[in-house]
Amino acid sequence: MPSPIATLRRVAVSKDKNNRSLERWNRRRFLGVAASSGLAACAAPAGMTLNAAENSPSPGSQRLSLEQLRKWESLQYGMFICFGMSTFVQQEIPDGNTPAAVYAPDRLDVDQWVSVARDAGMKYIVLTTKHVAGHCLWPSKHTDYTVANGKDKTNVVEQFCKACEKRGVLPGLYYNSYDNHNRFGSKTPSDGGAWDGMNGFPKTQGTPAELPPFTTSLYQSFQTAQVRELLTQFGPIAETWIDIPGLLGRSYRTFLYNHIAQLQPGTVIMMNNGTDANYNVAYAWPSDLISLERGVPPAMGHERWREIEGKKYYMPGEANDPIGKDWFWVEGDKPRSDKALAKQFQACRAGQVNLVLSAPPDRHGLIPEATIAALMRLKKHANI
Repeated sequence: MPSPIATLRRVAVSKDKNNRSLERWNRRRFLGVAASSGLAACAAPAGMTLNAAENSPSPGSQRLSLEQLRKWESLQYGMFICFGMSTFVQQEIPDGNTPAAVYAPDRLDVDQWVSVARDAGMKYIVLTTKHVAGHCLWPSKHTDYTVANGKDKTNVVEQFCKACEKRGVLPGLYYNSYDNHNRFGSKTPSDGGAWDGMNGFPKTQGTPAELPPFTTSLYQSFQTAQVRELLTQFGPIAETWIDIPGLLGRSYRTFLYNHIAQLQPGTVIMMNNGTDANYNVAYAWPSDLISLERGVPPAMGHERWREIEGKKYYMPGEANDPIGKDWFWVEGDKPRSDKALAKQFQACRAGQVNLVLSAPPDRHGLIPEATIAALMRLKKHANI
């Protein structure tokens, strides 16, 4: 859930204290649709140009109407809930081999998360349903690596969506395509390989070690099945967040985008393009939104109108960042200063992009008091 990374966030692999190969990269992502309510400074890379005219004479070629996308923009401010196996192993990029029973919140309170977001002035929340560990926060029928085999068997996704409905906050669901547990023969970024290679395919295969990260058709079928569960069991979802979409390849990513749109026509879909200032069509298209991971819009504001492969699309921006340094809760990680948080919020408002802050619950399953206090001070200082 995550400092800017040049050219498709290159991954620096290092050994942690347990000699596990971890990846330091920046991600993140999230947010939701106005479910049933109808949501329903950069150089341009190859395949895309920027259109400086903010008011296009046409409605654009995007899937959702301008009215729907502007309703989503009007939400302005949301929360990322990064919670799961990473919380308990204290690693953002686990190897996927930790037993499911290690997931063991002892005071889990999903309603507290949603109440904090609402009281902080946030209008929507994006929940990490599955992250790199591959562990699922709902009892998926397609893997045993879920909350059903943890010490607390609460269906977190279900309780989250119910709490959002109760508290008047829109739910969004995040799903990571980078999965170190449910591999089905795939090569993940943890195995090495150039991120840039995910933009296409090599002319010569070389050795397995030389191939870029990729997903197999078996894994893609697994992801399709899980996304179907998420989008058919828990009611209207305002935003559907797909992280590390470059792993999926253009063809399957296009299928997945259309599948999501079919299951939840009103949802706003984020295929996370990450921290790269240049929107990478080969890595993240198609998408309804542009991610500004760990960033803010340029001084001239976010360019909503983009020309991609000869057509114009209205693409709102979403900045996403942890309230501290880490996406998931890490012992000792404190919220950034009030000044820094207010500056980021104001920059997003001035640049006309939504802001989603990660406020991660701890091992108890609660958002810590220090985080809550920082959010309430931000609400006051920024006049939210």
